[in-house]
Amino acid sequence: MEQIIRIAVQKSGRLSDDSLSLIKECGIKFYNGTGKLKSTSTNFPVEFLFLRDDDIPGYVADGVADLGIVGQNELVEKDKDVLTLKKLGFSKCRLSLAIPKGQEYPGVEYFQGKSIATSYPKILGDFLESKNIQAEIHEISGSVEIAPSIGLAEGIFDIVSSGSTLMMNGLKEVEEVFKSEAVLIGNKNLADWKKAILEKLLFRINAVQTGKSNKYVLMNVPNSSIPKVIELIPGMRSPTILPLAQEGWSSVHSVLNEDQFWENIEELRAAGAEGILVVPIEKMVL
Repeated sequence: MEQIIRIAVQKSGRLSDDSLSLIKECGIKFYNGTGKLKSTSTNFPVEFLFLRDDDIPGYVADGVADLGIVGQNELVEKDKDVLTLKKLGFSKCRLSLAIPKGQEYPGVEYFQGKSIATSYPKILGDFLESKNIQAEIHEISGSVEIAPSIGLAEGIFDIVSSGSTLMMNGLKEVEEVFKSEAVLIGNKNLADWKKAILEKLLFRINAVQTGKSNKYVLMNVPNSSIPKVIELIPGMRSPTILPLAQEGWSSVHSVLNEDQFWENIEELRAAGAEGILVVPIEKMVL
């Protein structure tokens, strides 16, 4: 029997799209047609299970799936005994408290004795307990934003991305409680051969993520300015320097974290760099 590991992925939605995009960037090929609940890769020892996101932590904890990609919000809410293997940096959002926009908000004590509608009772309950707030939690699934307008609750606790959904429903965000992003989780009792496949997968994910956060930078620099430019862009080991056809000038090549580049761009120009090109890196192996 072929040795493969199973990865649980959300079957639809933004998290699903981002997860499958990462998997494909890792060079893993598979078919996931409409309504398909399982798919086996043609070039990597992995089978995908397409599930509801709130079911993924339980499937991984029970060993039905070896790994899973899930939002931290669902992971914490379900409170299953699994390993968090890696933060993936996408599908970022926050869980926040919101109230009708016409209400004054003095602070979290606003919710003392009030009712709050949410799909995340555990995270909300833990937060309220930490603040010594006694409130009634109404657990509902979906359409949480409508609760205040129909008299079900005086506030809500839900996922916020841009805040536009809150505004459309006459609500305002008043308290950020929890930041979430996609994470790779794993069963705590993986066999050694499954751990070996996991290491290969993590290697690919790291290469993709490192490439995204770095850029390949090329610039033309007068030779007299090269020492100063090298101080500003040290590169992975050291920059590559190639002579240009124009005497007294060189082309300097380096790999930089994108944030570092924008911090140093004015200094590079002041040092004499010209014709600066910034090129995306698809993958980067350190």
